[in-house]
Amino acid sequence: MRAWFAAVFTIIAITPAAAQTAADTAQNFPSRTIRIIVPFPAGGPTDINARIIAQRMSENFRQPVVIENRPGGNTAIGAQAVAKAEPDGYTLLAAMDTTLVMNPATGASMNYDPFKDFAAITLTAKNTSLLTVRASDGPKTIGELIARGKASATKLNYGAGITITRLAGATFAKAAGIDVQLIPYKGSSEVVQGLLTGSVDFIVDGIAPSLPLIQSGQFRPLAKLNSRALPTLPELKPLAEASGLPIDEMSSWIGLVAPAGTPSAIVQKIHADVVRAMADAAVADRLEKAGILAVTTTPAEFEKYFRDEAERWAKVYKESGIKLD
Repeated sequence: MRAWFAAVFTIIAITPAAAQTAADTAQNFPSRTIRIIVPFPAGGPTDINARIIAQRMSENFRQPVVIENRPGGNTAIGAQAVAKAEPDGYTLLAAMDTTLVMNPATGASMNYDPFKDFAAITLTAKNTSLLTVRASDGPKTIGELIARGKASATKLNYGAGITITRLAGATFAKAAGIDVQLIPYKGSSEVVQGLLTGSVDFIVDGIAPSLPLIQSGQFRPLAKLNSRALPTLPELKPLAEASGLPIDEMSSWIGLVAPAGTPSAIVQKIHADVVRAMADAAVADRLEKAGILAVTTTPAEFEKYFRDEAERWAKVYKESGIKLD
């Protein structure tokens, strides 16, 4: 009995000490460099979003916040690295719909569990993707693209990187009744290069990487994948309207997560700093010019959002009958 009381006393004595240690750790956070792993090559919307946030976080925290690009495996390589990292707040993941929603929805091979391996921090952005062609030899409208696809003896090639844009291209082709061949790329910079060099006939990708080429007259956007207003391309119509086809809106998004087990106080501290950064008009303006809508949520809201999205897209993918290579 004495041994039992001693054990209970020890637990009671240790628990407040452990709680105090966690509080002290959060209070002193960060005391060294924070890494944000981006599971794509440099230059795409996720990379741009992460770098803008990292710069402001570094200024606010007065500690370096660096970007580490780890592309490949449909974002699984970067995701696994963060899932296995020490849950101390110093390794974060710029996660997106591919990582947390599309991979489980489409049954992709994953070496991480999106629902168990991460602590949600906040959404950071919602993106609008475009269906784009070369200005030199590409069609001038969606109708012309469909007509070209139906008249061609061979399949049109389209380039896309993330799962949602691959699925969007396939969904468009199915609705339009044309045969297409997906040319998969690891990230937006490769997607843009594929269109530029003539490797593909059209691409479905975020605005940021293509915008300079659109503005210089080398690329021609034919439609956007949702109805969100685009100050940089105010006349561009949604794909459903431009094609006259019953195509649902599709948007990609970006969020920030930490390894599961990261102390709540540290998650809240990072969350507060990101919200502060995103509330800055200069940050929002930089993102908007890249075609990225700055948004934030609470950790609980973000977790509910991506779980609901995973359920929705699993149903959409199953009912579509589309198979992605």
